[in-house]
Amino acid sequence: MRLSRIRLAAALAVVFVAGSASLAAVLSAGGGARWWGSSLQATYVDRNHDGVLERGPGEPFVDRTELAPLSQPVRRLALFAQISDVHVVDEESPARLEMLDRLGPPFNSAFRPQEALSGQVLAAAVRSLNELHPQAVVETGDLIDNAQSNELREALAILRGGRVDPNSGAPGYQGVQAPADADPYYYRPDVDPPRHPGLLATAERPFVSPGLRAPWYPVIGNHEVGVQGNVAPTPETQAIAKGDRKLITLDEAAREIVRSRRLESISALLRGGLPGRSIHVAPDPSRRELSRAEVVRRLGGLRDSFPLGPNVRGIVLGGRLRALLRGAGDEPVVVFSHKPFSQAALAVLDGDPHVVAAIHGDTHRNSLQPRGHYWVIGTSSLADYPQQARAFALYRTANGRLVLETWMIDPDPGDKLAAISRQLAYLDFQGGRPQHFAGAPRDRNARLYLP
Repeated sequence: MRLSRIRLAAALAVVFVAGSASLAAVLSAGGGARWWGSSLQATYVDRNHDGVLERGPGEPFVDRTELAPLSQPVRRLALFAQISDVHVVDEESPARLEMLDRLGPPFNSAFRPQEALSGQVLAAAVRSLNELHPQAVVETGDLIDNAQSNELREALAILRGGRVDPNSGAPGYQGVQAPADADPYYYRPDVDPPRHPGLLATAERPFVSPGLRAPWYPVIGNHEVGVQGNVAPTPETQAIAKGDRKLITLDEAAREIVRSRRLESISALLRGGLPGRSIHVAPDPSRRELSRAEVVRRLGGLRDSFPLGPNVRGIVLGGRLRALLRGAGDEPVVVFSHKPFSQAALAVLDGDPHVVAAIHGDTHRNSLQPRGHYWVIGTSSLADYPQQARAFALYRTANGRLVLETWMIDPDPGDKLAAISRQLAYLDFQGGRPQHFAGAPRDRNARLYLP
C-alpha cells in the first residue's frame, strides 16, 4: 500500500523548493548560457538526501565502445528526439480506478501524486525540445492515459500549439485529491506536505502551448486504445466514462477479477452496476472512449516511414518491417516501437546492416543495450520520475563509421508547474525513483559507437 496520508506528510514535510528559482546560467556544449533542459548542461540532484531536488552539474557523454572503437564525430547526419509515455490524463474522470494502486504491481500507476499536471509537463517538454531544434520528434506511444477523447484533445492541442483547456466535468477540480477527501491514501496538495495551495485549481485552468516546431510522428500505445491501457472500450465502460458516478471502492468480486487479471470478465461484471461504493461527479460526454480508428484519424494518420535527417530513415515497427527496411536502401535506419522489441523483431533487425538503433518506450526506464551491430534503447516517461525526453544526434566519424550521441532533456527548467510535478514524481514512493527508472549514467548520456 502507498504511504498513508500521515506517513506521507512525515516523509514529505522537509521538502519543497518552489519552481527553479536559483538556476544559474551554465555553458552548454553549444556555447549557450541559459539552461533549457539539456542534461549535458545541468541535472537535478538530491544533494543532501533530504528529498529536495536542486540543480546539479551536467552529465558528460559516456563512451560506449562495446560494438566499435572510439572515433571522432566529424559530420552530423541527423538530429532528432523522442518523447514517450506522457500519459496526458483526465484526472477527474469517473473511468479512472485510483483505488487499484493499493494492489501494487502492475497496478501501481493507477494514481500518481503529480498526475493533475500531465499536460503542463508535456507543454514544458515541448518548449525544451523547441530549443533543441530537432529535425524530427518521434512520440513512442501512451500519449494519453485512458483512451478518452478529451485527453487526446488536450495532448494534440499541446503538440500542435494554441490554447489548451485541461478541465473536464464541472469547473474546478473534482477527484480523489480534493482537500475534503477522507481517504488517507491520496496526496492532497492543498493540505498535505509539500503543500501547494490552489495547485489543483491552477492545473485545471487553460494555458497556451507553443506547439512542437519540428515535424513529429506518433506511435500508438496501449493507453491510446485501451481503458487504463488494459481492456478495449465497451458499452459498459463508455457509460461509466461519460456518466455521473465514480467508483471509490471495489467489492470483493471486482477485486478478485483484478487480482486474477481476468480482465475479459469486467464487462459482464459492470452489467450488474458499479461493483462497489461510488460518489456523484459531474458528467462529461467529451470523456467518451476512442476506437483505434478514431485515434489514428485524429492523429492525422500514422507514418510507418519518415526522414530523421536528409539521409537517415525512421521506421515504425509493424507488419511491413522487412519491406520498409528494404525500401530504406543504404540509408542508416532507426526503428521505433512502443513496446520493447520481441525476439522475432530483433532477429529481423539483426539481418539488416543499416539498422543503427531500435528505440522503444513503455517501460518508463532509461536503458542502452548493445546488440549485434546496433543499439537497443529504452527511454523514460514524462509521467514518472525522471520525467525526461531523449535527444539523438547521428554522426559520421573520422574512420567512416557512425556514432549515435544520445542525452536526456528535462522539461523547461523555468516552468514552476513542471518543477512541482518533478518534485512530486521524485517523492512518489512507488514511482520512478525507487524503481530506478532513470537508469545508470551509462543509460542516459552516451556516445554509442557503431561498426
